[in-house]
Amino acid sequence: MNIPQHVAIILDGNGRWAKSKGMPRNYGHVQGSKNVERICEEAWRMGIKYLTVYAFSTENWNRPADEVNALMKLLRNYMKTCLATAAKNDMKVRVIGDITRLDGDIRKRILELEEATKNNEGLNFQIAINYGSRDELMRAVRRLAADCKEGKVRPEEIGEELFEDYLDTRRIPDPDLLIRTSGEQRLSNFLLWQLAYTEFYFADVHWPDFTKEELIKAIEAYNARDRRFGGVKEVTDV
Repeated sequence: MNIPQHVAIILDGNGRWAKSKGMPRNYGHVQGSKNVERICEEAWRMGIKYLTVYAFSTENWNRPADEVNALMKLLRNYMKTCLATAAKNDMKVRVIGDITRLDGDIRKRILELEEATKNNEGLNFQIAINYGSRDELMRAVRRLAADCKEGKVRPEEIGEELFEDYLDTRRIPDPDLLIRTSGEQRLSNFLLWQLAYTEFYFADVHWPDFTKEELIKAIEAYNARDRRFGGVKEVTDV
């Protein structure tokens, strides 16, 4: 089986999963964060080199204040857990998104986590926090415009490769496979530039129920497509 080099996942359905069990939404987020750790380990064992997860979007600030506060508390705790997990599994962690809106202690933990894991050689794990693709593109354009104004870049030099150096995902290969859980079929402002030639897979299970077996199903579906630059066709003789 051909294992994709880079898998991106939109972690959807934590709240609905909790509601189905008669539990508060925050319980679903806690269980969802635990599942991230499990899937990181399974992905690396399967041969996936890069895993990017959509943890908190720029739009998530619009949720009820108590839920946002609970998510921030969970994020603080997860940064500690992730540091221990990364050390155990030799995992390199990188946060993408605009972290300037986060509280100072969270920003500090993010920077410490990235610094502590930068030389690790296991799974490259990207966490999208306060991330929105339109926001990422606007921030990239502003930085590029500033460099042009200062004479660091000439407009005629601007191409895709140079522009990608201004994105949050610089030096990270584009995803081969995008998975979204919970049955929803939209991108929700996630990696719009990077997903130009990515295969999409939509799983019907909520994120806390997404297992190794579900990941294998997604990769099997990925293998059932004949990837071509500029388009794909279905394989009918598999």
